[in-house]
Amino acid sequence: MTSIGQLIDGLKSATDSTARSQPKAKKLSFWQLWNMSFGFFGIQFGWGLQMANTSSIFEHLGARVHQLPLLWLAAPLTGLVVQPIIGYLSDHTWGPLGRRRPYFLAGAIAGSIALILMPNAPNLWMAVGLLWILDTSANVSMTPFRSFVGDLLPEEQRTLGFTIQGVFHGLAGVIASALPWLLHHLFGVVESQENFHAIPIAIKLSFYIGAFIFLGTVVWTVLTTTEPPPTELEISSPQQEQTHSQGMFADIRIALQEMPTAMRQLAWVQFCSWFGMFCLFLYFPPAIAHNIFGATSEGTLLYTTGIEWAGLCIALYNAVCCLFSFVLPKLTQHISLKNTHSLCLLCGATGLCSMLLIHNQYVLLLPMIGIGIAWASMLSLPYAMLINVLPASKSGLYMGIFNFFIVLPEIVASLSLGWMMNHLFADNRLIAVVLGGVFMMGAAILTQRVQSSSNIQPSNPSYSAADQLVSTH
Repeated sequence: MTSIGQLIDGLKSATDSTARSQPKAKKLSFWQLWNMSFGFFGIQFGWGLQMANTSSIFEHLGARVHQLPLLWLAAPLTGLVVQPIIGYLSDHTWGPLGRRRPYFLAGAIAGSIALILMPNAPNLWMAVGLLWILDTSANVSMTPFRSFVGDLLPEEQRTLGFTIQGVFHGLAGVIASALPWLLHHLFGVVESQENFHAIPIAIKLSFYIGAFIFLGTVVWTVLTTTEPPPTELEISSPQQEQTHSQGMFADIRIALQEMPTAMRQLAWVQFCSWFGMFCLFLYFPPAIAHNIFGATSEGTLLYTTGIEWAGLCIALYNAVCCLFSFVLPKLTQHISLKNTHSLCLLCGATGLCSMLLIHNQYVLLLPMIGIGIAWASMLSLPYAMLINVLPASKSGLYMGIFNFFIVLPEIVASLSLGWMMNHLFADNRLIAVVLGGVFMMGAAILTQRVQSSSNIQPSNPSYSAADQLVSTH
């Protein structure tokens, strides 16, 4: 509970015209940080299954290579619509479960149902519809999690808060992406020869397990983490920039017009880096099956083996992401957030571009290191650069708007890559993956344009992630 002295200090700080309207918060222990972020693991487990297996599910149900980008259009479109709306609504919600947690729970319930149904879709269009539901549900759950860090953590722990989310994101991606391979090779889940034209049983079981994890981890966070009530937020953030709401769509329009300079500059970084990753999401698994393993059609053992190996590669870059997330806070203290992000994106660009020269499945594991480094940075550092320049009363709304610059490049990719496949790439999926590396290199360069200020430097250089992760108080 915030003390009277802290409230008085907060009221005094409001007289400084440059002060940010942030609630006064206490440092949280390791287990409190774990509990508030654990639901993020489940959300990303669902994402990991989706990213590693959706293209192969679509191809099993008859989709052609040039159709895949349009079939994936559900993902960015739902994010474009859902995230700012959910961000805005969660800023203005209060009930028995608090401000953000009702959205965590609602999205988890719907997403878990979609995970169970998707690998059992009887036809392509049913699978596409379930992707829309799954993606919408994941966005409903995920958007408030970013604002959760700003709500509950003091400035000196926010980089750490986003880093822990990155760790959970990477860990979930490791397990979810490798799960079909693990079920096959460690637990003996084997397809019969006549069943190769159907969605593999290992993928179906993985989605069922994912549904349980998605819902279970979110429920854990909802039950173990409390949120400060609105009155406390209002008292400790007296400089409210949204004293009179003009309605959701008017507020979104105003927020876009008043977007901080650093956020505008980060928008271009996000656009290019996420275009690069979306190329990977779309085409990496089928590219490995066709270009590395030599599969000529979906109903073959080579194709199934290639998809499983791609899942293992995705698991590896997520493992690197998870481990490197522990390094990021210390690295940012030495070379700044901006320079760290540029360096990490260059590692990812190198990994993606190098795939054009690789013809061996084991050598393919090497580029995953660079991709994992870039992925760790993408999941945390842009948000760490952004959060301290946002007004607390609109953090949910601005986090939703910030995700425009993730989904817009995905929409552009969805609408353009199919044409490129037909007219430029001769249906070579691997070239599309390399194109992603070119965009990621552009993002590394654009990062250097992001405004440098005390607001986007590491909050407490003397306080390391390692110190916090071993602390219990």
